[in-house]
Amino acid sequence: MDIIELLIALVVILVGASLFTNGIEWFGRKLNLAEGAVGSVLAAVGTALPETMIPVIAILFSGRGSDPAAAHDVGVGAILGAPFMLSTLAMFVTGLAVVAYARRRRSAGQIVVDQRVLGMDLRYFFGAYAIALGSALVPPDLVVLRYAALVLLLCFYAWYVKSHFEADPDVDAEDLAPLRLHRIDRRAHRTDPGLPRLRVVNLQGLIALGMIIGGAVVFVQAIEHLASGAGLDPVLLALIVAPIATELPETTNSIIWVRQGKDTLAMGNITGAMVFQSCIPTAIGVVLAADAWTISQASLLGFISAAITFVSMAVIFWPAVRGRPLSGGRLLVGGLFYIVYLGIVVGRLAGLL
Repeated sequence: MDIIELLIALVVILVGASLFTNGIEWFGRKLNLAEGAVGSVLAAVGTALPETMIPVIAILFSGRGSDPAAAHDVGVGAILGAPFMLSTLAMFVTGLAVVAYARRRRSAGQIVVDQRVLGMDLRYFFGAYAIALGSALVPPDLVVLRYAALVLLLCFYAWYVKSHFEADPDVDAEDLAPLRLHRIDRRAHRTDPGLPRLRVVNLQGLIALGMIIGGAVVFVQAIEHLASGAGLDPVLLALIVAPIATELPETTNSIIWVRQGKDTLAMGNITGAMVFQSCIPTAIGVVLAADAWTISQASLLGFISAAITFVSMAVIFWPAVRGRPLSGGRLLVGGLFYIVYLGIVVGRLAGLL
């Protein structure tokens, strides 16, 4: 039964992602927004909601459980696991998509991305994540410093969103596929088959977002049941298993945009989600799970994944920072870092590390 739920949820997520990428592009067009605002903010935040729900629920509602400390550990593991999965596995899968669709893409195996958008995402991610992880060195009882980190992270993200929304628009209607649900607005469709009304665009976006979130929740629940039956540790579930499921929307969106040759949207969806994850969920962990948001034996695996996240992003995007072309093959490096981390996890569980 869990396997069937898993497959159904996967189909729902995939269909929802297809509707979402189509709808969010039209939403950006209707509001005259730049690609950075569409991919790195709107799409990133929308698809980051499923993985954000896990730590929020674990931390905010842990008081109702029998072991709040364990719930905080799970929440912190999920917070740290999300950027890790995006910087390793999501990058790897996106790289595979670039390589697989190279023949039908105008840029072949090269990733043609707006350097301003990518550079902004990388700067904000590294800055915010450094603040969040640095706060783990602050003793939990120094509440003032923890709240200062929270305020700084929220301000970081607010300024990031402001910067993207102030950018000049660069998407034309000719670049967009027809809105999937445009036909349900019969009158508008007869009047102008190529230009949907904003209300229909919003409706499609909400339907797609509901499918993505609902599918991700069911997917995670099915994985939790399977993991529980296999006797997996709950913290391990939060670090590895659950993030794989909840990162599906970002990964699926990026594959769709890579296939269409819209690399700025594809990469922005991942890097923008990483900026969101490094600011909002971490701010919750820094203050509301202060006992677990500190480097200890219980949280060591989580903070090791954070360190690997930094290294993976630096290695993958170093050529782009130096002004060199970014290739799909370069993104495949993320898979190697994922395998390294799996080896560390297995070694630690086996008592070898």
